[in-house]
Amino acid sequence: MTEHVEWSEAETPAPPASTAVTPADAADAARLVAFGLQPKLAPARDQEYTELLRRYREDPAFARLADAVAAGLGLIVLEVSPRAGMAVTAAEDSVFAVRMGDYARRTAADSGDRFLHGLAHLAIAALAFPRPEDLADDSYIGRVTVNGVDAFVRQACRRLEERAEERGENTDPATDAPGLEAAWRIWARRSATGATKDARRPAASTTGIVAKALAFLADSGFLQRTGDDNGGTYRTTARYQLQVRDMAGNAALAELSELGVVPVTDGTATLLPAEDTDDLDLVADAGLPFHS
Repeated sequence: MTEHVEWSEAETPAPPASTAVTPADAADAARLVAFGLQPKLAPARDQEYTELLRRYREDPAFARLADAVAAGLGLIVLEVSPRAGMAVTAAEDSVFAVRMGDYARRTAADSGDRFLHGLAHLAIAALAFPRPEDLADDSYIGRVTVNGVDAFVRQACRRLEERAEERGENTDPATDAPGLEAAWRIWARRSATGATKDARRPAASTTGIVAKALAFLADSGFLQRTGDDNGGTYRTTARYQLQVRDMAGNAALAELSELGVVPVTDGTATLLPAEDTDDLDLVADAGLPFHS
């Protein structure tokens, strides 16, 4: 005979209780995202920031809430850690997105120069992290200089021109054509330093464009200026490494990195000496980039 067992209401397993989100929780999550939008703020320098980062890592419900707040603002969370803080990047449709056209206008550049500004940023990223393992190594610090980046781009221009000639392509300027191929042609024909009556570096010169790009990255918390040698020296931050990781699939960045201008052997990267630099329009003592 089989015994029939009846389950009482008291014995029925209750569904797991869910913790209600309070207005205070939402405020804390929004506060953490707000900290993330201040890239120059180091978590170690702000106790509240440090505490919110700890809560994010230890409380999954709070982490999901903070991620949702970021997503609602059109932000993508790249990493949340003591070293980088809450590192976020803006999606293309986010109000926080900085588009190259807007960036060029901020630098008082002619609208036709936006390709050059874009190429400068690509070159900085490629030179700051020349190897895939540099991007994967959280302890890696890249260093670049204004004059060194310009020298790197000019050598890249030489390689692109040689490749175009091998393919029988037209190497005349094509200022109205988008993409890296058009940008290098314009860059190669632009003066590196220009000339002003008071010896200032013209904004439209290629070193002026690189200087603007590096200053913008420093103002945005992605680089730190370390000196004035070679037009200005900078070191990378954890946030910039995360940003470059995010854009590592960019076709133009990959193309620039594969030109063979930056040979990597034992971890020390430098520019490959050009066979003939007479027509590269390099500034004196170009200050080739160095890495640790």
